[in-house]
Amino acid sequence: MFRTKRTGLVRRLWRSRAPVEGDGEADTRTHGSGGCCMGKSTKVAGKTSAGTEAELKALTHSILKKIKEKQLEGLLQAVESKGGARSPCLLLPSKVDTKLGQQSYSLPLLLYKVFRWSDLRHCSELKRLSCCESYGKINPELVCCNPHHMSRLCELESPPPPYSRYPMDFLKPPDSQALQESGDRSHWCVVAYWEEKTRVGRLYSVQEPSLDIFYDLPQGNGFCLGQLSSDNKSPLVQMVRTKIGYGIQLSREDDGVWVYNRSCYPIFIKSATLDNPDSRTLLVHKVFPGFSIKAFDFEKADSLQRPNDHEFTQQPRTGFTVQISFVKGWGQCYTRQFISSCPCWLEVIFNNR
Repeated sequence: MFRTKRTGLVRRLWRSRAPVEGDGEADTRTHGSGGCCMGKSTKVAGKTSAGTEAELKALTHSILKKIKEKQLEGLLQAVESKGGARSPCLLLPSKVDTKLGQQSYSLPLLLYKVFRWSDLRHCSELKRLSCCESYGKINPELVCCNPHHMSRLCELESPPPPYSRYPMDFLKPPDSQALQESGDRSHWCVVAYWEEKTRVGRLYSVQEPSLDIFYDLPQGNGFCLGQLSSDNKSPLVQMVRTKIGYGIQLSREDDGVWVYNRSCYPIFIKSATLDNPDSRTLLVHKVFPGFSIKAFDFEKADSLQRPNDHEFTQQPRTGFTVQISFVKGWGQCYTRQFISSCPCWLEVIFNNR
């Protein structure tokens, strides 16, 4: 039977749909034990019945067959590379509703569910990445439906669980005036990469609004950790280094600095603006793959300068920092009490001038 190119693209896309829990293919690393930050539980959809699966397939095929071939190719590139390759926006009508069984979904929500998160319930659970054409637009006629231009929104629990609290620790590198070392006043932050207690490579000065930090990323452009020369022979460091994969995306936006976990493993973040202003300790926040977290708030940081705060009084000229560890966490519930014991981690130092 003659098969058109469009039909072939649609079939490939359907085969690349997001798995659901219980079908034997679901990647547990996507959800972790809780599916969100700090162990917050997210109910994951169970295996669909044969009828629902057939209905979903028919509905998805009917939608995809109405999309232009060039758009299907872009969507397939995004889905098959799992967001690793640069893919164009998929601009489709935002106000078209689809019905699956007794439930109605907007067109963007349905495509996000089919190709990224089968447990997604509402678009309010998502954050659009700043690289997307639809970023910042309110109720546009056409909206990007590329599922890899979106991230799950990491919502912090209150109060935080006690196991994530630990005494303040702040490792100062030998060259503590890091912003002076960079010698560039036009940047908004610098990034240092550490393996345990040793900094690897030079400071990376960030001038663009967003930065990809990765070990191995197709068409990667940014801070490639895989190109750095390291003498660390620790098996744990070498193992974690390879698991960094697509890494993270660091973006400066109107409301603060966001971190998007593009990798297949959790990352761990400590930031003063993620904490309760009255707390005497900072928290370590676990961020699962596919989630974004507002890691730093400049306005809130100005109000957090407390006279007895060790972290701020020790660095009056270098601004504020965020610490990010790949794969391995630290704190009271881990054998690693301090981030300097983590195999691979980042220090993001903001320019507050």
